[in-house]
Parts: sequence; C-alpha cells; structure tokens
Amino acid sequence: MQPDGSLTNQLLIAMPGMLDPNFSTTVTLVCEHNNDGALGIVINRPTTLKLGGLFEQLSVDDADPDTASSPVLSGGPVGTERGFVLHGPEHTYENTLAVSDDICLTLSRDVIDAMATGDGPEQTLVAIGYAGWEAGQLEEEMLANSWLSVPATREIVFDTPFADRWDFAARTLGIDIACIAPDAGHA
Repeated sequence: MQPDGSLTNQLLIAMPGMLDPNFSTTVTLVCEHNNDGALGIVINRPTTLKLGGLFEQLSVDDADPDTASSPVLSGGPVGTERGFVLHGPEHTYENTLAVSDDICLTLSRDVIDAMATGDGPEQTLVAIGYAGWEAGQLEEEMLANSWLSVPATREIVFDTPFADRWDFAARTLGIDIACIAPDAGHA
C-alpha cells in the first residue's frame, strides 16, 4: 500500500474464503485507487477468445499471427463490452494511464491496432471487462480479509503462467495460499 493509503499498483490476491465466483482464486491488478473508488484488472482468468477473434470483431485485417494467438482475459464483471490493455511503458497511446513506472493501462483502440500490425508494446495482456469498487468498498473488503495485497511486478503481470499467478503472488509474501483456512478472523 502506498503512503496515501492507495492500493494502486498492488495485486489483490483473493483469499480462499472468497465466495464471489467472479473473484474466487483471482489476482487483480489495481490500476487506479482514489477517494472515488478503484478500478482493477483480473490477470489470471484467460477466456477461450483469442486476440485474433477480437481483431475480427474490430475489422482489423492482416493481423500479426503470433499476436492473434494470444488469449484474451476476463478482466472482471464490470464493463464486459470494453477492452483493456495492460502493457509496459515503452509506448503510450491516446488513453494510457501509468499504473506504475513498469506497467500501463490503455483503454483506446490505437493500442489494439498497433498490436495487430506487430508494432505494439513488447509485453501485453488484453482483458475484456474490469473489476470496480465504489468509494470505500475496497477498503471495507480489505478489512474483512477478502484480499491479500502485494506490490505488482512485471514478472507476475506478464511472465508468470496464468494458472500459477494466484499461488505465485501469495508466495511473494511467504504464504502458501492453499494452506490458509477459508474463514479468517481478526486478532
């Protein structure tokens, strides 16, 4: 957590007792957190949709085959008609938000067009939908032990296999998440 209490650039690791099926065993990158609420992208829920399918829906022709074979993630249950691209800071686009010095979030189509031609960012993660919290909601969930948080790293966001991210992120805290009881309390 940042000195101002913001969880921006933190990974939220769903606790084993998380009952909401949208977030059970997820890792969510908090891209923005302020007094108005928070926005995050779930980074470990690949869908059956590949980028090539997204390119087709957007009428992008002659897409780079390597890029087209990349999976699209389910970024969360809100705004599932919208696309979000997490990427490194090497490029910025029309609507890019710096999450950290290492990770950016772009909401505009120009990043998708650049990716399709092979001119996009070196590391990307494309998601449909996002996780959203109203003012104070995420803070309440943290106090209720719904989430663990760790600083985000490019390694976890871009390099760790999707299936390993929940466990790997928890292990950065020295925790074997599979050994945590689903019901947590306060001391």
